[in-house]
Amino acid sequence: MTATLTRRPSAPRPAQAAADGGRVSTRRCIASGELRDVRDLLRFVIAPDGGVVLDLAGKLPGRGLWCLPRRDMIDRACGRNLFARAAKASVSVPGDFAEQVVRALRQRCLDLIGLARRGGLVTAGYERVKSRLAAGRAAALVQAVDAAPGGRRKLSNLAGLAVPGLPVVEVFTAGELGRVLGRDAAVHVVLAPGALTDRFISEVARLSAAAGIENTDTKT
Repeated sequence: MTATLTRRPSAPRPAQAAADGGRVSTRRCIASGELRDVRDLLRFVIAPDGGVVLDLAGKLPGRGLWCLPRRDMIDRACGRNLFARAAKASVSVPGDFAEQVVRALRQRCLDLIGLARRGGLVTAGYERVKSRLAAGRAAALVQAVDAAPGGRRKLSNLAGLAVPGLPVVEVFTAGELGRVLGRDAAVHVVLAPGALTDRFISEVARLSAAAGIENTDTKT
């Protein structure tokens, strides 16, 4: 059972920025030194007690410390005391900090599915999902990682034909998806276009990087 995120070719960040009038918000990763779009980074702040806090919403007060959402970069920032150096202060980082980041990102993604459901953006069930895909009315396909491979493969193939560029997320279990959708289990889910879906796709990309989830780019 392998978690995967399939991202078919889509517009790069510079093109998206150009569409927004050319305004790009960038920060430097404390671990790699790379200057990157903030949407590709994780923001951390230092709490009053010196703890390092992940700020997924990007709204916590204090100076932001930015790091690429990759396990090796997070481990480097912790192992080399880079949070303290960047903050110019004494900080405390737990030994399982990278795992805590992954868990927080995972829960963030699930919470966004729940919010999308309440916003009327979610359709669940094989036949209903199939119909949405065939009609081209989908912005993301989410399938349980522990579902039968045959059903997942059929809908993934349909998604590639009917909605080129559609992200296919196979990361969460049927139980996890069911809990946020108010049922025992959910296997096949589509999210309609919308701001919450865009946020979900961005967070899943960061989760896949932090957790080392297989990320496959397919050609169309």
